[in-house]
Amino acid sequence: MKRIRPTRRQHRNRLAILELLNVSTGPVSSARIAESLVDSGYDVSERTVRAYLQQMDEDGLTRCIGRSGRVITQEGRSEVGASRILERVGFVSARIDRLTFQMSFDLIRRVGTVVSNLTIVNPQDLRDCLGDITEVFDKGYAMGTQVALFGPGESIGETTVPPTKVGLCTVCSVTLNGVLLKHGVPVRSPFSGLLELHEGEAIRFAELVSYEGTSLDPLAMFIRGGMTDYLGAIRTGTGRIGAGFREIPAESREMVAGLAAKLETVGMGAFMSIGCPGQMLLNLPVREGCCGMVLIGGLNPVSIMVERGYRVNPVALAGLVEFHRLHHYSELARRLDELKLF
Repeated sequence: MKRIRPTRRQHRNRLAILELLNVSTGPVSSARIAESLVDSGYDVSERTVRAYLQQMDEDGLTRCIGRSGRVITQEGRSEVGASRILERVGFVSARIDRLTFQMSFDLIRRVGTVVSNLTIVNPQDLRDCLGDITEVFDKGYAMGTQVALFGPGESIGETTVPPTKVGLCTVCSVTLNGVLLKHGVPVRSPFSGLLELHEGEAIRFAELVSYEGTSLDPLAMFIRGGMTDYLGAIRTGTGRIGAGFREIPAESREMVAGLAAKLETVGMGAFMSIGCPGQMLLNLPVREGCCGMVLIGGLNPVSIMVERGYRVNPVALAGLVEFHRLHHYSELARRLDELKLF
């Protein structure tokens, strides 16, 4: 007998039941499930819940434990996980918008918060790679020149540095979105990707991921996937580095160029290129009435650690950091020694 595909409402109700069972420590009765769903605003009866549960038993998503009620199966947990992924598509784009609005950095006074990435590493591994990391900054393949070093127990957003580890904070390029917004310039962030370099010149985007279509930060994904080539970039000028693509109103181009110069003076320069109104930039189309921009990726300095075989945990868009916590990258060695973790 052909099974009828559940409606959107039925799918939503089934998922709500699975979510409830997923967080329960033991079997849950149909009466208790119905009561919890009604309290959460769902229009279901106990009889309807029993019908859902019977069908989900047949689908292998739940299992009946006699009069005690139901428990979720491993297949049911997988169903919950898959549904959560679909709900998280566009999560990165939404987080960009929130942090852009929340950051408070004042370019003139040089105070306030900036958007930061956080990479959790072993202190000795970081020390071993400081030469290459410094060269990434020296070559201009990093977002500005400012970093921060967080010790065990310190937190950014929801991420806390574990014992015996350190957290390397790098300024996220989303900070530039916030600076421009505070000067009246709206910024659209459609893509992030891998920028192909040849003898130090940007040639094209070799890979692109839309922020609207992903639940993961694209650059962190490229780093973990071993798709970058910073060793080539710093040694021969030919490689692949992380970069973002932005759009701004064409009328703001001159103002943005001026702000880019000011950001350079405070160690947050990241503009590789600002295109002309309505013209393609690195073979990427630009909407009518807009200019394209290419920005250096904030996680670039730590990518080289992965290429050298070290295990790191990069967290893009980790949260907000006070600007006064930042320092020049040349101070990393001294500050690392001051933590006395060796």
